Amino acid sequence: MTEARGTVIPAPATPAPCGKRVVGRSDLRRFVPSAAGRPRVARVVTVVDGGARGRLRRGGPWLVLALCALSFTGCALAQLALGLPLGDLDVYRAEGWAVRTGEDLYDLAVSRHALQATYPPFAALLFVPLTLLGVEAMRVLVCVLNFGLVIVLAQLSLRLTGIRPAGHWRWAAPLAVAAVAVWSEPVWATVRYGQINLLLAVLVLWDLTRPAPHRFAGVATGIAIGIKLTPAIFAVLCTVAGVLACLRRRDAALLRLAVRAWAAFAGTLALGALVLPAESWRYWTDLVLAEDRVGAPEASANQSLRGVLARMLHTGELPAWWLLLAAGVCCAGLAVGVAALLTGRRAWAVVACAVTALLVSPVSWSHHWVWAVPAVLLLVAEARGRRRGARGWWLAAGGATLLFCSYVSWLLPHDETRPELDLPPGQQLLAAGYPLAGLALLATAAAVAVTAPRGTPAAGAARRPAGSSAR
Repeated sequence: MTEARGTVIPAPATPAPCGKRVVGRSDLRRFVPSAAGRPRVARVVTVVDGGARGRLRRGGPWLVLALCALSFTGCALAQLALGLPLGDLDVYRAEGWAVRTGEDLYDLAVSRHALQATYPPFAALLFVPLTLLGVEAMRVLVCVLNFGLVIVLAQLSLRLTGIRPAGHWRWAAPLAVAAVAVWSEPVWATVRYGQINLLLAVLVLWDLTRPAPHRFAGVATGIAIGIKLTPAIFAVLCTVAGVLACLRRRDAALLRLAVRAWAAFAGTLALGALVLPAESWRYWTDLVLAEDRVGAPEASANQSLRGVLARMLHTGELPAWWLLLAAGVCCAGLAVGVAALLTGRRAWAVVACAVTALLVSPVSWSHHWVWAVPAVLLLVAEARGRRRGARGWWLAAGGATLLFCSYVSWLLPHDETRPELDLPPGQQLLAAGYPLAGLALLATAAAVAVTAPRGTPAAGAARRPAGSSAR
């Protein structure tokens, strides 16, 4: 180094050993006097850099695995401590027994709440294996399966929204999402009641996130429609978007996906009619539109537009105009979904379609809103992919996470006396949390679809799914 009286001029930097770096100019240096009385730089301080971060990158995913296992264990123990009712699972088992014994499927009244079968006959056929196990073994198995479906839902949601971690985080990221999602109210309640919401969401996303072309894309959606009719809105979405894409002389993959979905649904109808002809006739000619079999519309857990209106009007018998409102919201939501799909905003199209179905259904129990998982991840993907306005997207993602983890509908009055008919305005607002968030998501999806430049990949659109239109 070059020295002058009272001044120390550092010598040119030399390469640092592998895995270490030399402390920079701004770091503290220690000086000691030399034998000649002149100052000289003490041994340069080195710090571990790449090695520590490398160990963190390698060990982080395994830490996430442990935390996910701990989260699932805590959730299971909490469910057991509260007493798992699994009321819906008991209905499914009773439906399976009705198929095996020849009893009337739609005259069942299960538990003290007199729960009834509301799904198509094909669903009852799928519930027959539940009767081959004891009650406790069945409950444990279904809980484990639902935990597994949470992980699959997280993985498919990450794929849908275009969040693709690298390295070991490719398998650890879904576990991290699942560890949090399992404590959200929709997922928690699905596990608590033994519901099939996670399965339906996974079947639809399995189709809509596959890389095109895929010969079986659409079949899983058709099966989901056969189990419960509400996923039919996704087949409608793909049908309309596919026809428009063909009219514009673009790829017909969307239309092929829709055709497979409707064909698979027709197969479930045929199978149900073949095995359960009387039940099939009764369901499709009488019970398919029956609203009195699914529960009181004003219940605080009913997070649909019908539930909001019933609580606002203080009556369970809504006027006929509510159907016009539901039809308008349905058409608007489908239009938003089609526009988003044709402009490359695949994730927004799927989320908008799911939210539309939840809003317009006569009864959308809070546990039906498991679509909150891909919705929140979509907001996160938008925040990560934007240079301007990212803070607003992060706030939206955080607010949605808090809402779906708030359990607010459980805190409101609810019992056999129907206190929801007399809720004050403040409590009505709290009870409308999910529908209000759904309407906000639809409005945001519309804005994103309108402003999306054609041909430009958006969040979640970098990898074209099965059935997406060609750019």
